[in-house]
Amino acid sequence: MTGMASPRRIAALVVLVGVTCALHIGKLPPAVRALQVDLHISLIQAGFLLSLVQLAGMFLGLVVGLGADRYGPRRVSLVGLLIMSLGSAWGGLAHSTESLLISRAVEGLGFLLAVLPAPALIRLHVRHDDHLLVKALGWWGAYMPLGTALALLLAAPVIDAWGWRAVWFGLAALSLVAACLMAWGVPSTSAGERGGAALWPRLRKTLSTTGPWLVAVAFLLYSGQWLAVVGFLPTIFVDAGLGGVAAAWLSALAAAVNMVGNIGAGRLVAHGVRPLVLLRVAYACMLVGAVLAFAPGGPFLVRYLGVLAFSGVGGLIPGTLFGLAVRLAPGDDTVSTTVGWMQQLSALGQFSGPPIVAWLATRVGGWQWSWVVTGASSLLGLWVAQRIHAALAVHAKR
Repeated sequence: MTGMASPRRIAALVVLVGVTCALHIGKLPPAVRALQVDLHISLIQAGFLLSLVQLAGMFLGLVVGLGADRYGPRRVSLVGLLIMSLGSAWGGLAHSTESLLISRAVEGLGFLLAVLPAPALIRLHVRHDDHLLVKALGWWGAYMPLGTALALLLAAPVIDAWGWRAVWFGLAALSLVAACLMAWGVPSTSAGERGGAALWPRLRKTLSTTGPWLVAVAFLLYSGQWLAVVGFLPTIFVDAGLGGVAAAWLSALAAAVNMVGNIGAGRLVAHGVRPLVLLRVAYACMLVGAVLAFAPGGPFLVRYLGVLAFSGVGGLIPGTLFGLAVRLAPGDDTVSTTVGWMQQLSALGQFSGPPIVAWLATRVGGWQWSWVVTGASSLLGLWVAQRIHAALAVHAKR
């Protein structure tokens, strides 16, 4: 291992690997139209394809978190990258909706294994610099919108030129490259490669503490509505009469502005802004932004500004919650387990959000009532934010 020993560079590499993982999530929306033509999938099936990558996280997030704390986050991430590459290659070979659905589930398992241990891996190498740790976790919160935006932007021209299968095979190769970069650039350490307590005591300690539950529910209420809106933006824009290229650019921008909130959250917390303030502002803006975005008959510019507010300010939520997960974990040996529980409920939100919104749009014949689903999530999020604030106060007294 040479040239990558500094904590800052290790954290940057972990974030970069996360971005390559997020590309697998973002590759689906630009391909929906092509898949409808090639494999004859329905809009509801497209919703499940969008969310099925979260199936593993929905059932195994906590288990993977326990495994990462026990066997080491680096080792688990490397296995995940290899599985994700296999799943993407399998999808590229699919000739039926069923086969593609199964391949997305395999990708989801790899995605979970690859990204869930990342906050613990960053903490392991940046533990002696609290200021850098907060910023690094804020950057980590941006891996999903950055990867999604890049996929929305770059996948469309590739699909137009060579078809959707080229994207699937290309990302399979990229995941192999990412695994090599992590193996070379992130050192193996004795700390974190073997967990402390046995699995069940660590599980019991995590789930009997209020903090992990609160950050997990807060992430669920954010992630489900964000993926449901941003994931269907290319389809929504095309239905509104925009061309494919314009829809891809506008969708990519909407995903990319989420980074501003993620990165900004880390910096704001580092400068003393209370997490409660950030979460309140973010959930409130997601509520208002969704109402504007889906208002029937409204000017397109106003609706698009609503989308940008929904995604951009909403990005404060994951950037804040990743930092809170590290703080509210009941011990140093339960950081990955806490993040795993957060990932599990986040995956539940991402699994259920897109199909629910797609079902509602199918039932009412348009997207105009989608804000009801997202608005309910935001209102509940405001209540959970207050509970997190109270939990932090209790934690500070210990």
